[in-house]
Amino acid sequence: MRFARPARRTPGDSTTTGQHRRPKAPGNSGGRGRRRLLITSVAATCAALVAVLALRDASGPADPADDPKCRPTELLEPPCGAWFGAFVPHDKSDLAEKVHAYEENVGRRLDIVYTYHDMSAVTDTRLEGQLLTEQEQRVGEDRMLLLSWESKWWGGTKEQQPTWAQIAAGDLDDSVIDVQARRIKDYGERTGKKVFLSFDLEMDTRTPDNGTPADYVRAYRHIHDRFRELGVDNVVWTWIITGYLDHADLFEKMYPGDEYVDWIGYNQYNYYLCHKTDWLSFARTQYATHDWIRANISDDKPLMLSEFGSASDPKRPGRQADWYAQVPAVLKDLEGVKAALQWNYRDPGPHCNLAVAGDRAWASLRKVAADPHLNQPLG
Repeated sequence: MRFARPARRTPGDSTTTGQHRRPKAPGNSGGRGRRRLLITSVAATCAALVAVLALRDASGPADPADDPKCRPTELLEPPCGAWFGAFVPHDKSDLAEKVHAYEENVGRRLDIVYTYHDMSAVTDTRLEGQLLTEQEQRVGEDRMLLLSWESKWWGGTKEQQPTWAQIAAGDLDDSVIDVQARRIKDYGERTGKKVFLSFDLEMDTRTPDNGTPADYVRAYRHIHDRFRELGVDNVVWTWIITGYLDHADLFEKMYPGDEYVDWIGYNQYNYYLCHKTDWLSFARTQYATHDWIRANISDDKPLMLSEFGSASDPKRPGRQADWYAQVPAVLKDLEGVKAALQWNYRDPGPHCNLAVAGDRAWASLRKVAADPHLNQPLG
């Protein structure tokens, strides 16, 4: 697949600051009387649990898929858990094939498939600049799509690269913005489906080359308002940052505003040798950024782990599998996180292959994907 991700910077404070939540260590119970009391309490609890389960089975559905309260909201938020998705490397012509192969490995169908596009002029043959290609629509028949739209012209000249100022001024409306808006609108009218749309993910790595933070906000708002003017009502606007807290000032300056954002995403990894960092548990990659967003950007927007993953450790082959095994418990503790998308590819640089490495790691990720929290009804 041809796409150019922004160069990532070495992870900053988000992986090392903030309190890492840990379960409290149990105290020393000691003594036969306490043990007898514990056994009695456990027996009583088990009896109560059996009674509750029997009542639930008799009175209504236990599976989230059968519970009307668990149906997605208008903004595609799953009330009872979180979506599971992935970025799967592909060429534009084989997306469906590569998604099916990934699903065979992970043991289930993806809820969300993540793809990338540039803002080149739309033609019949250049699919990089065409949102909702034939392959994407095929995949989207029974999955949701997250379309990442970048203010780039991959392979284009320096003069062809769009700037935020140009986008905000409407210079790309006729050739790019309006064309894509109508495609998405038509897709919604034909299928009844919405799409997640992200404009310039990780924009905190793109300034000053693409413009100032204020330029980005104006460009984002212009695209949003242009879609609205054209009657596009099937977009879920998704604002995605790196999540590195040394960029915290940029995050605040580049947030378009609550009325322009439906979901907030962030991309945090265990890079390890890729960026010569320490091995970081899944919890250490997530909590600090999550808590900062909740305290400084939004305390109620649905959150998305728009990219998560881990490098492998060549000296400890099972380490990546152990890393993924931690995901479900931490994910359930991240308030408001309603989607988690695994990044199954590499990043630029040496030792930067973040794809699932080997059968043991795949087996671990299969357990993650099978967790009930990540198995929610699509409709």
